Amino acid sequence: MTAHNDHPITTPPRAPSPVHGFGTLAVHAGAPHDAATGAVIEAISLSTTFAQTAVGKPVGEFEYSRSSNPNRANFETMVAALEHAKYALAFSSGSATTAVILQSLAAGSHVISVSDVYGGTHRYFTQVAKAHGVKVTFTPEIEVDIREHITPATKLVWIETPSNPTLRLVDIRAVATAAHEHGIMVVVDNTFLSPYVQNPLDHGADIVVHSVTKYINGHSDVVMGVAAFNGDELYKRLSFLQNAIGAVPSAFDSWLAHRGAKTLHLRAREASTNATAVAHALEASPHVIAVNYPGLDSHPHRAIAKKQHRNGMGGGMLSFRIRGGHAAAERFCQLTKIFTLAESLGGVESLCEVPSSMTHAGIPKDQREAVGVFDDLVRISCGVEDAEDLKNDVLAALERAVAETANGVNGTNGVNGH
Repeated sequence: MTAHNDHPITTPPRAPSPVHGFGTLAVHAGAPHDAATGAVIEAISLSTTFAQTAVGKPVGEFEYSRSSNPNRANFETMVAALEHAKYALAFSSGSATTAVILQSLAAGSHVISVSDVYGGTHRYFTQVAKAHGVKVTFTPEIEVDIREHITPATKLVWIETPSNPTLRLVDIRAVATAAHEHGIMVVVDNTFLSPYVQNPLDHGADIVVHSVTKYINGHSDVVMGVAAFNGDELYKRLSFLQNAIGAVPSAFDSWLAHRGAKTLHLRAREASTNATAVAHALEASPHVIAVNYPGLDSHPHRAIAKKQHRNGMGGGMLSFRIRGGHAAAERFCQLTKIFTLAESLGGVESLCEVPSSMTHAGIPKDQREAVGVFDDLVRISCGVEDAEDLKNDVLAALERAVAETANGVNGTNGVNGH
């Protein structure tokens, strides 16, 4: 296969190994004490503009809040530390982060993506990127066939690992090695695991992205996104677009997300413990067809989880197929008492949803089912409640949902597709 240039990418050197552990960085990175008052928690800087001592000479490093804001800068510093990156840039949503990265590509560029991506990413790739001349090829087995899809126009490979909502894993190093031979950048969406469980840049990725809305903020009260990376040229290009497009988070949202991330290690660890308990309970149930969870030995990519995830953790997300079809899946989500029927994930509270009718409703049925998103699939985000309560809630709802569906009780349809 012909490379699209004569200069393969050399994976940028990772930032120096942190002196402190993850928890210490989460609490202290980007969080200096206020020089004037000694406050240990930063103030919220709501000012949209900053005084200048002379024309073009601001008092400090800030001029205008769309371009840069103290709260956003501190948050970006913290995320860069947690993802072992030199730089991080925050955006107004995870979708805005995706959009800015795709906007950095010239018209006529080609992107290779895993098939089972977040519905909003799929929507952007198929409906928006196409409109500005960027073509996307989807593949369900990217490690196996990436070289077959590379063309002289290929500029980017997009990975979600674990994927949403089937929890498939991708060997990041294997894909990065193949892509870099042809000068192609690799982006990994790390939303499902958070920087605590996985650091894609350590495995050869060029950019790691997150919907901060999920685990990093962790309290279901901020919509935000972030990208982290090491390349200096990449920083120039993406920071220019961050400012030029202006899809940036507010100072208050940046402050809230920074505050939320200080407990990321505690929350992600507990969510993973809880999801492991729930996954084992579901796997043992006669009412379940299959469980998708990277923390189970039965997961087809368990070896990748052991290699890429901290301590082989499975994370807080799982999905399963329920006996009784779509009606049983809907009924299950209506019967849980602790798990709330709602979209999103990664918050302190546990959530459940039916992807085929909710988060992935915008993807045609044949494409959904080709990657395992069947109508009977339920996606679960485990929060930080007590594991035994979550397990009991799931098993009780499962028992009732299957029985009631068999007796003709149906759920109601939803068509959001966010």
